[in-house]
Amino acid sequence: MNQSREIQLAARPHGEPKPEDFRLVEAEVPDPEPGQLLVRNRWMSVDPYMRGRMNDVKSYVPPFQLDAPLEGGAVGQVVASADERFGEGQWVLHQLGWRELALVPAAAAQPIDPDLAPPSAFLGVLGMPGLTGYVGLFDIAGYQDGEAVFVSGAAGAVGSLVGQLAKLRGSFVVGSAGSAEKLAWLKEELGFDAVFNYKDDACHRLLRAAAPDGIDVYFDNVGGEHLEAALGSLHDRGRVALCGAISTYNATELPPGPRGLEPTIVRKRLTLKGFIITDHFHRLQAFHQEVGPLVRDGLISYRETIVEGLDHAPDAFIGLLRGENVGKMVVEV
Repeated sequence: MNQSREIQLAARPHGEPKPEDFRLVEAEVPDPEPGQLLVRNRWMSVDPYMRGRMNDVKSYVPPFQLDAPLEGGAVGQVVASADERFGEGQWVLHQLGWRELALVPAAAAQPIDPDLAPPSAFLGVLGMPGLTGYVGLFDIAGYQDGEAVFVSGAAGAVGSLVGQLAKLRGSFVVGSAGSAEKLAWLKEELGFDAVFNYKDDACHRLLRAAAPDGIDVYFDNVGGEHLEAALGSLHDRGRVALCGAISTYNATELPPGPRGLEPTIVRKRLTLKGFIITDHFHRLQAFHQEVGPLVRDGLISYRETIVEGLDHAPDAFIGLLRGENVGKMVVEV
């Protein structure tokens, strides 16, 4: 047996998660049997969707179980392999994060190329968040080169890539975020044309000032007031990719929807489409072929907010929901 530590869900959060909703425990992990890998995790991801899995409700993915380790994206090195396709020391991506050692089915492990980018990048710009942005912009929103794009939550792992991909294709890009540091990064390093702090005023006024000529595409990571503002600024036949609604994830009651939703959609002939990235993993190869070289060559920039230590993973997750990250929130296990 191998000794490890893991983070378990101790209680289902009511509203914003609290540190006492989590538990750090010692665990024994067996050696791999045929078709398995023993992986020592180096970095793990915390992502907004994990908040929904902490509720005991039916969704597109089963809820986390109490008194059991949480799950999520992680990258690490194989320390013992019982599958000929993987060797010791090889870097892999898998979904058994929130623990130091993971016994991973070889079929569920994805080799990664540390020469393309640092391994932790495969949890962010080259991982699930990056694929989410790529699929949401091109496949879901049907973006065309040069269209005006608004991205909410633009300083996160998903939104920051969406904005850069649109800029590379000649678009006017607007982003919203919640701090001066985030706005400076979006404007000065990533090249967004206009940015605004959603805390400064009503979103519809801020967006109208940032994009007086309107927008063609809205990539929604926030929901609520942001979505309502975007509907008012979209041109006729505009499109919305509904990726997430982080503004509502800690709500204890169902928040009111955007006002004037149906009349606006009908009058403008808008298209709003929600998506779940697990339905689109067949696009991973195309995503890596297009975006991987852009990252390698420095044409796509990214940031990571790194929290050190598995015991601080709950703090990282809570901070993520509060918007304390710039770019991808990653825990160095």
